Amino acid sequence: MISAHLPALQVVIPLLAAPACVVIRQFTATWLLALSVSWISFFIALSLLWQTFHLGTISYSLGGWAAPWGIEYRVDVVNAFVLTIVSGISSVVLLYAKESIEQETHIKRIHLVYTGWLLCLTGLLGITITGDVFNVFVFLEISSLSSYLLVSLGPDRRALTAAFQYLVMGTIGATFILIGVGLLYMMTGTLNMADLAQRIPEVEHTTTVHAGFAFLVLGISLKAAVFPLHYWLPNAYTFAPSAVTAFLAGTATKVSIYLLLRFFFDIFSETFSLRTMRLDVILLILGVIAIFSMSLVAVYQQNVKRMLAYSSVAQVGYMVIGISLATATGLTAGIIHLFNHALMKGALFLALGCIVYRLNSVELKDLAGAGRRMPWTMAAFVVGGLSLIGVPATVGFISKWYLVLAALERDWWWLAFMIVASSLLAVLYIWRVVETAYFKAAPAGHIKEAPLSLLLPTWILVAANIYFGINAVDTVNFAKRAADQLLGVF
Repeated sequence: MISAHLPALQVVIPLLAAPACVVIRQFTATWLLALSVSWISFFIALSLLWQTFHLGTISYSLGGWAAPWGIEYRVDVVNAFVLTIVSGISSVVLLYAKESIEQETHIKRIHLVYTGWLLCLTGLLGITITGDVFNVFVFLEISSLSSYLLVSLGPDRRALTAAFQYLVMGTIGATFILIGVGLLYMMTGTLNMADLAQRIPEVEHTTTVHAGFAFLVLGISLKAAVFPLHYWLPNAYTFAPSAVTAFLAGTATKVSIYLLLRFFFDIFSETFSLRTMRLDVILLILGVIAIFSMSLVAVYQQNVKRMLAYSSVAQVGYMVIGISLATATGLTAGIIHLFNHALMKGALFLALGCIVYRLNSVELKDLAGAGRRMPWTMAAFVVGGLSLIGVPATVGFISKWYLVLAALERDWWWLAFMIVASSLLAVLYIWRVVETAYFKAAPAGHIKEAPLSLLLPTWILVAANIYFGINAVDTVNFAKRAADQLLGVF
C-alpha cells in the first residue's frame, strides 16, 4: 500500500520535482509543478500527523535495512506537527508566488526560483523526518544551499551581498553541526537518533561528548537565528523576493528550533542538556535579551521588511524561553509558537509583498496613505500585526498566554511581566506602520489594490490567525502531546 511509504514520499516527491523544473523551464509550468508537489506534501504531512497522534510513532526503514544499521525515518507527533507547518506554509505561499515572483525576478531566472524552492522544501522536510543525525546534516546542506540561491534572486543588487553573508554564516553553522555529529559518532559508534539516545548516557560525562554537544548547539542556534547568532537573518529577509521571505520566515527557523528540541530532549536528556550543561539559564538570559533588544531595534527601522526581520529574532526568543523552562507548559508554549509564528509572519510578509507589487517599495515613508489606497492589503497587515502583539482572538495571544502560564508555574512573576512588557514593544513598531498608512496624506497618483491572486493567499493566512486564535483546541492538543513526548511523559 502506498500509505506505508508516506514517510519516504514526503521527501522523494519534492526532491524529484526540483530538477524537473530545470528541464521544463517555462515559468507557468514550473509554478504549477511546484504548487502541486507542495500541496501533495502537505496532505502527506496531515496524514502522518493523524496517524502519529492516534496510532503512535511510525518507523520507516529505507531499503529494508533495519535501524540502527540502515537509515530510518522516524515520525512522531513532534516532527509530524513541524512537517505540517513547513508544507502548509509552502503550499499557501506558492499560491501567492506566481505573480509576485514574475514581477520581482528576471524572467530567465524564474524556473530557478521554483527549483530552489522545491530543494529547500526537500531539505526542510528531510531534516524534520529523518531519524539519522548524519542525514540531518545532508538535508541541512540541501536546504541551506537552495536558500542562498533563493535569497540571491531578489530584485535588489544587495540580495547578492545578503546571500553571501547568509552563506558564510550558514557554512560556519553547518561545519559546527558536522563536527558535533562526528564527535558523537566517535564516542558511540552510531548515527541513529534512537540508538544515540541509548548509548550517550554511558559516555555523557566525557569531554568529547560535552564538546560535541556544544558544537551542535552553536551550529543549530546559528541556523535558528537565536540571539546573538542572528547576523544573517535581517538582510536575507529584507532583500529576498517577497514570496521567498514569507516562505523562509514561516519555515526555516522553525525547523532549526525543532532540531534543538530533538537534541535537547530526545538524543540527550533534559537533565544533561538543561541542567548539567546549564543551558536553561543561558537560553533564558538570551531569550529575554532577544525579546527586548530586537524589538527595540525593530522600532527604529525605516524598511518594514527589515523591521519584521528583527521582530522574527525576537519571536525566536519567545520559543527559546519556552524551551529553557523545561516544563510541559513551557514546551507547549514554545511548540505552539512554532505554528502560530509561521501564520503571523507569513501573513505579514505576504501583505508586504502586495505593497511591493503596487508601490515597488516597503520603505516606511512610501507607505503614506496606503491604508486608503490599498485597504484590503493594509487590513491584512493590521490583523497580522495584532497577532504579533498578542491581542486576544489571534494566535499570538495563545502563544503568549501559555508562555505566561509557564512562567507563573515556576512562580517567576518577573518573567511573566517581561513577556507582557516585551509584547507592548511590538505595539510601537506596528503602530508606526499603521500611523503612516492611515494617518498620513497619500502622494499624488492613483494606486490600485493588489490583485486577487495575491490577496487571497494573504487572507487565507490572516483568517488562520483569527481561526486558530479563537479555536486553538487542536493546535494546543498537538503541542501538548508533542511536549509530553519530548519530556517522556507520554
